Amino acid sequence: MAEEKEKNKYSIIIPTYNERLNIALIVYLIFKHLRDVDFEIIVVDDGSPDGTQEIVKQLQDLYGEDRILLRARAKKLGLGTAYIHGLKHATGDFVVIMDADLSHHPKYLPSFIKKQLETNASIVTGTRYVKGGGVHGWNLMRKLTSRGANVLAHTLLWPGVSDLTGSFRLYKKSVLEDVICSCVSKGYVFQMEMIVRATRKGYHIEEVPITFVDRVFGTSKLGGSEIVEYLKGLVYLLLTT
Repeated sequence: MAEEKEKNKYSIIIPTYNERLNIALIVYLIFKHLRDVDFEIIVVDDGSPDGTQEIVKQLQDLYGEDRILLRARAKKLGLGTAYIHGLKHATGDFVVIMDADLSHHPKYLPSFIKKQLETNASIVTGTRYVKGGGVHGWNLMRKLTSRGANVLAHTLLWPGVSDLTGSFRLYKKSVLEDVICSCVSKGYVFQMEMIVRATRKGYHIEEVPITFVDRVFGTSKLGGSEIVEYLKGLVYLLLTT
């Protein structure tokens, strides 16, 4: 298994918008926890005005442009298209998608890789809703909103995973390429559509418990409009999958 891990390459796609305070720390933590793994980090920045790209360029000087790839876009174009953009530049056999705001701790990456190697899963997804998983830093209302959204989606869609709205995942690159081209949603609904489409296509999905930590630096990009989009996306998936 160790030999197999060393043969595989992992492309880690991190979309950013105003993550100047977080990007250096998450890159450091990825390198810390993946010491014996062949990987590249692809930062897809949507024209952040806070200097995120300048920090990434400094990280390239430190770690090398072959390990840190900056693939910037002119403006904010949405989460789904950011993954598609990053995927075009990925050279790994596997692709990890994760947030830049430290809510997805890189310490879980070895568990994702280990689970995939043990099960040959097409997708390994982090979950807050099994034993060993959870959330930290959320108030009661946000916990209830997240849990309610998940229960509603489960009731209507039967996705086969416990955490439908999570966005910390490892994919076989070929599987991600297949699933992503059939998705039409944008924003936060995109993650939900990805896992539902993958389930409908019959891909093998495994889960790893994670603790989701609310961002320490910067402001959350989840607002009322995203909640409305989520509900619209739920109806769309109910009618089309």
